[in-house]
Amino acid sequence: MSAFQVQDPDYEVRVRKTFANQPALGTFGITLAKVEPGALELRMPYDAKFSQQNGFLHGGVVSAALDTACGLASYTLMPAQADILTVEFKINLLAPAKGQTFRFVGTVVKPGRTLVVAEGRAFAIEDGREKLVATMSATMMTMRRQG
Repeated sequence: MSAFQVQDPDYEVRVRKTFANQPALGTFGITLAKVEPGALELRMPYDAKFSQQNGFLHGGVVSAALDTACGLASYTLMPAQADILTVEFKINLLAPAKGQTFRFVGTVVKPGRTLVVAEGRAFAIEDGREKLVATMSATMMTMRRQG
């Protein structure tokens, strides 16, 4: 059971729709694996098209995936008539992103009426072993739609 209060009982439908409306994520092969109040998980298979010069998953792709995981985790706790924007994030690339698949987890730290603070963790999975490769601290903004 989540420690967070859900404002929209249909949050999962809204989050999945927002995810589906981000074509860049599909280009990277990122899929939505889990949605819970205040938490979200994305998955991605390795694809050399998105690597840097040493064959590791590019840090920009890791950043984009963690930004999305943190943002959509935050979005699960927002009202039905809300939209979301990233205000800022800081990423720590801890190890080369080398793996067969990747897991990106976003978790809300502190929900607020206007700003939500979230944390992200990126894991590389290779031969069944998971390694933490990046962390993110992010602030998201609730945009209230009119009508």
